[in-house]
Amino acid sequence: MPYIYDQGNFIEDKWATVSIKNKGLQYGLGFIEGIRAFWNREENQLYLFRMEDHYIRFHQSGNILHMPIPLSVDALNQITIELMKINKVMSDVYIRPICFKGEQTITPTLLEPINRVAIFQETLTYVPKPSIKVSVSSWRRNGNDMIPPQAKSTAGYLNSALARLEANQNGFDEAIFLTTNGFVCEGSSENIFLVKEHQLMTPPVSDGILPGITRDTVMTLAKNELGMEVIERSVSRSELYRADELFFTGTAIGIKPIVEVDHRPVGQGKSGPITEKIQQLYELMVRGKLPNYKHYCTAVY
Repeated sequence: MPYIYDQGNFIEDKWATVSIKNKGLQYGLGFIEGIRAFWNREENQLYLFRMEDHYIRFHQSGNILHMPIPLSVDALNQITIELMKINKVMSDVYIRPICFKGEQTITPTLLEPINRVAIFQETLTYVPKPSIKVSVSSWRRNGNDMIPPQAKSTAGYLNSALARLEANQNGFDEAIFLTTNGFVCEGSSENIFLVKEHQLMTPPVSDGILPGITRDTVMTLAKNELGMEVIERSVSRSELYRADELFFTGTAIGIKPIVEVDHRPVGQGKSGPITEKIQQLYELMVRGKLPNYKHYCTAVY
């Protein structure tokens, strides 16, 4: 039986409970983070990828939502390493920290003092297809003045679930959000990149996207390893149809090629050479196999 961390203790996950009165459940008053750990067979080692950066973002979500986390970044790092050891993890896993409100009152207030933190891990196979087909959603992304998209709030994922449901029901694998102004935003839980004439483009944070850590990693790889110009700017919907290559990035999804948008093929209708090169570099990086980026990887054992 796997162990989880909850309220200061490592316990078997079957003993973790949440009251029906809990405001995280009732109103979505909580936020999450996602971290990946990757197994390196040659070294017999588990690497946590950019763990500290993820926990810094976890704290930033808490600050945005007026829900301060009662644990420091260093403490969260050590708890996560210990959790991996207790569970004897020797495979790729997805790690989910969550912070949420309690059940002291019935009202949807953020002023209640208790912010509960839990961490668990799961084996994850996310969109097992090598490439995906997507549609532009009729649902718009939450604006910067609605539910803040720069925080990974649990309530905000209802927006994502509706967009993905619509896409799936229409025969697509995933959705692309537009902003309230009609610019390309992101996927339901992924950032998006376009390749055009050897330039790499991605929407800016000001267009309501989550500042993804995989997004930042890809930008670093493209600049440093491929010598590409990386441009952050607003992207129109029609540019999706004219792109040479498109791909999603995210902690869970990694690097995922997009081969069709709204029944229109992207480029040659298959994964492009730049996307594939970035995928290869990323796969080496997260397993501690690129010496220049080994500082991104925290060894567990």
